[in-house]
Amino acid sequence: MSKRPLRILVIKLGAFGDFFLAQTAFAAIRRHHADDRVTLLTLPSLAPLARMSGLFDEVLEDPRDRSLSAYLAIRKTLRAHRFDRVYDLQAQTRTDLYHRLLFPGPWPEWSGTASGASHPDRYEGRRKVPVRERYVRQLAPFGIVPDETPDLSWLDADISRFCLPERFALLVPGSSPGRPDKRWPVRRYAEVAAALADRGIVPVVIGTGIERDLARSIAEYCPQAVDLTDRTGVPELGGLARRAWGAAGNDTGPTHLIAAVGCPTVVVFSDASNPIHSTGPRVLIHHRPDFNDIDSAGVVEALDRAREKGGA
Repeated sequence: MSKRPLRILVIKLGAFGDFFLAQTAFAAIRRHHADDRVTLLTLPSLAPLARMSGLFDEVLEDPRDRSLSAYLAIRKTLRAHRFDRVYDLQAQTRTDLYHRLLFPGPWPEWSGTASGASHPDRYEGRRKVPVRERYVRQLAPFGIVPDETPDLSWLDADISRFCLPERFALLVPGSSPGRPDKRWPVRRYAEVAAALADRGIVPVVIGTGIERDLARSIAEYCPQAVDLTDRTGVPELGGLARRAWGAAGNDTGPTHLIAAVGCPTVVVFSDASNPIHSTGPRVLIHHRPDFNDIDSAGVVEALDRAREKGGA
């Protein structure tokens, strides 16, 4: 008599960049549960990407509403699916509560930081551990081992409409609106753009509409710069990253996506954020305590070194 496939839930409600930092864990869980039904609970904005990845049999959406009705809806969903095991990769206060919402039981096996979890993942300094290392530690009790770098071969798009030359580099001068402290000064990005243009490499600025002023400032300093802010969807961003000469950007979601695709990438960090969270086969962390201590020449030199990783 054949064994029933397990019903597996993966929870990841994090922001755009966190979704791509979790790709190695997603893929490892999928491999381990190749014959089981794997469901992802994620944000509505990330659900289309999760479906595109092909890693999940089902994708559920959680808007993270704090109303009582929203929590009751999550409870109803969790109980209705009767999951056998939950990998809570978000592992924060909200998702800890999801474990308690299953009262009075029965509870599935639960990997995460929730009190009463069958496989607790609580330890001092957990949030200071690099993302991949954190997932390696959390998934080890199940014999699940994430790869060193993610496979984002599913993320690509035709970029011909942008009419870019063969040699171009991506610049990501923005960050989430609430974290302007993560932004290396735009004048430094303008200097990097000019240095790249002097080499015959066209600088391409990407971001959302709120970064248009940053792109304009870079173009004023370096007229060769191309402004693609607010013109790229996520698949197109993957297509650009797959074909770019290199990229430099702040600690923000698009930069982490670009690095995860495999583009030679320099991520510029100050002490405003933790310089341990980026993944990709050709990524370099360029960190100084203060952004004032990071000059453009150092970032350009780091780009050359990133290109040397794994062959240029």
